[in-house]
Amino acid sequence: MPRSIRSASGQLRDPSLPPPPAAPAAGGGGEGGGVGLTVQGLPLVKPPYGRITAIDLNKGDLVWQIAHGETPDSIRNHPALRGVTIPRTGRAGRIGTLVTKTLVIAGEGGFFTTPNGRRGAMLRAYDKATGQEVGAVYMPAPQTGSPMTYMMGDKQYLVVAISGGAYSGELVAFRLPAVR
Repeated sequence: MPRSIRSASGQLRDPSLPPPPAAPAAGGGGEGGGVGLTVQGLPLVKPPYGRITAIDLNKGDLVWQIAHGETPDSIRNHPALRGVTIPRTGRAGRIGTLVTKTLVIAGEGGFFTTPNGRRGAMLRAYDKATGQEVGAVYMPAPQTGSPMTYMMGDKQYLVVAISGGAYSGELVAFRLPAVR
């Protein structure tokens, strides 16, 4: 019997000992915003926790960068931050974007609580040239698939897959206003 074996990580260990415990799962997509290490429930890393970045690929220059996603409830409502105005921090998540001639459209990858108490996520549209938010609509759950668009007759629709927590998955469609 060999005295030691090499694990997949390249470490030597005695095979007569039980295997080491599995590492804890990495944070992400949960209420903490997937930001990793915390002290008293607050992230050690300063925001933004999730962002969308536009880069001029011809020059390699940063065009604009925005924090994408509401501040997680666990940060916004933390007792240590009571009375502090916290701008949108963005949040980690696996989201897809839809890019058109003039817009970047992306939903949020995590739940937050709206001022009226509803839990959900936002689907946001940003000006492609500036990064300015030009519109947002509430969704009952976070985005889980890339937004897509289609035409039916003379009307355009935007569809996004949503799911999360106790909310089962579904496709949500939004009819876009007619261009005048």
